[in-house]
Amino acid sequence: QVQLQESGPGLVKPTQTLSLTCTVSGDSIATNDYYWSWVRQPPGKGLEWIGYIHYTGNHYYSPSLKSRTSISLDTSGTQFSLQLSSVTPEDTAVYYCATLVVGTYEYNYWGRGAQVTVSS
Repeated sequence: QVQLQESGPGLVKPTQTLSLTCTVSGDSIATNDYYWSWVRQPPGKGLEWIGYIHYTGNHYYSPSLKSRTSISLDTSGTQFSLQLSSVTPEDTAVYYCATLVVGTYEYNYWGRGAQVTVSS
């Protein structure tokens, strides 16, 4: 069973870069089974998919966030990361890391989520 844990600053100032890390345990990050994904939920809104990366380096980002998003991973380690640049208060959300099963639309493992607030 995969366990995921998000970590990073809870408060980011406008125009700065939001950086979060997801620590993986219970499986190797170098697996063909999953896309390592980031999803967020703004207050009062539904889940919004941000993007994902495969251990081979293949990645895909939401078109609406693509210009500001970078997802990376360390294939020899146990972490993958999200960077979202030029943030505004509209980026305030609970950010989740999750596993997307390759070949499906199923997210089968989730972290508990990290609250990130964008405010000066």
